[in-house]
Order: sequence, then structure tokens, then C-alpha cells
Amino acid sequence: MDALKNLPAEVVKNIKQVREVAGYLWEKEWAEKSSGNISIDLSRLFPGLTINQIKEEVPCDFPKEAAEMILFVTGSGCRLRHLVDRAEEVAAIIAVNQTATAYSVLWGGKSAGFKPTSELSAHIKIHLFNSANQSGRRAVIHAHPIELVVLSHHKLFKDEALFNHSLWKMCPEIKLYVPRGVGCAEYARYGTEELANLTLEALINHDVVLWEKHGALATGVDMEEAFDFLDVANKGAKLLLLAWSAGFDPEGLSAEQLDELINT
Repeated sequence: MDALKNLPAEVVKNIKQVREVAGYLWEKEWAEKSSGNISIDLSRLFPGLTINQIKEEVPCDFPKEAAEMILFVTGSGCRLRHLVDRAEEVAAIIAVNQTATAYSVLWGGKSAGFKPTSELSAHIKIHLFNSANQSGRRAVIHAHPIELVVLSHHKLFKDEALFNHSLWKMCPEIKLYVPRGVGCAEYARYGTEELANLTLEALINHDVVLWEKHGALATGVDMEEAFDFLDVANKGAKLLLLAWSAGFDPEGLSAEQLDELINT
């Protein structure tokens, strides 16, 4: 905990939450080896920080709107399970400079050759989108929820409306806690602008984005809410697959019953 002692209390709270969620991800087998990544927009929690006074900069091409953004972000090639007890090695708090041409490490990033996640472009775009829309969502998590990933290989994935109804119908909580459902983003290679743009498009109307044959992403007001979106959506996928494996297609809640949940 000594590594956190000079950080604002609210920042420390966020990092503790990340550590907790990282443990869940590992227990659920959703973040094998170096897969998955996490970020949090901490800009509001560092009031009065003068970015141009930070001397050691790492060149990086950010959107100009990202100038002076401050993010907690996991590292490229780092294992999320290590966040539990050595977050300062496998993650960092970075500050984007005033011209959005470089970043500085404010905290962490102590592993050799540390670099932010290869999905940084997608994370930045999501944080800018959330900020512009005043959503209050500041945390982003990408992982590999097993049952959702399995369904992304199924023909059901190609029909987004049917896909969501198939998840929602499995139990009331799924409709209640993931009310905008899952956006089905067609396959694109990780770390690309194409994937970042597909993700952003899906988030406009959905709580979770499922990347075809890859993984899923969610954003929330904090890390716990972002994790909850993935967890609940994946529960729907798990229940559906269990029914299929038992040899029947579940009837599930009717459209009227689902509507009743939202309207009460």
C-alpha cells in the first residue's frame, strides 16, 4: 500500500477496486496470460496538475481532444492477475500533454519496458465519448467472458436483436441489469482503429460490446459497474448454453414479461 500513499484518496479507491476486479477476472478465467485490459479516466481527480511541467515524455499520437487527460491504464503484455498485488508494475497513471503528442507516467509503470495496452486507442475514444455525452462512465474493462465468446462464434451473433432477446429471456436480472443489451461488433484485429470505431459505434446504444471471436468490453461509472455489466451479460450466455447442452431450446421469459420488467 506504500506505493499508493501519495495519490489522492479517490484515486486510491479506484485502484483498490481494480485490484478486486482483477481477482474476479482471474478466478473466472476471463483474463488468461496477458489478455484483457483496463482503464479509468482520472482527469477530474488531479485538479491543478500542470501537465507541461512534467519533463519525461513518451511520444504518442493521441486525438487532440485527449490533451491533458489523465488515465489509469494497464500495460501491454502485462498479466491482469498481477494487478492484485503489484499494480504499480503492470499498470500506470499516465498524463497526456497539452498538445496530445506524448504522455508522462505519474505513477506506476515500473515493469521493464512498460507501455500502455495496445488497445489504448479504443480506450481513449471511449473515454472521450463518455465525457462528451456526460454519461458519468469513467471505467473501461475488456476481458474474455467465456460463454459470451463462445456465442460470438454462433450464427445467433449475426442477429443482434435475437441475440439480446436470447440473453434477456433467461432470467429477469439480465434484462434489469443490462437493459440496453449487447452490441455485436464484427471481427476486427485487436489494437486497430477499425476495432476502436466498431466498439464506439456499438456503445452508443448498448451496455456491453461483444467482439466477434475475441472478447467483450464494458464501460461503467466505476470498475465495479463495468465488471457487473460483463458478469450479468455473460450469465445470460451461460444459462443459454447450459440449456442447449441439456438438449432443449429454452422458452424463457416472453416479450410481454420482459416489457413488464422495464415498465414497473
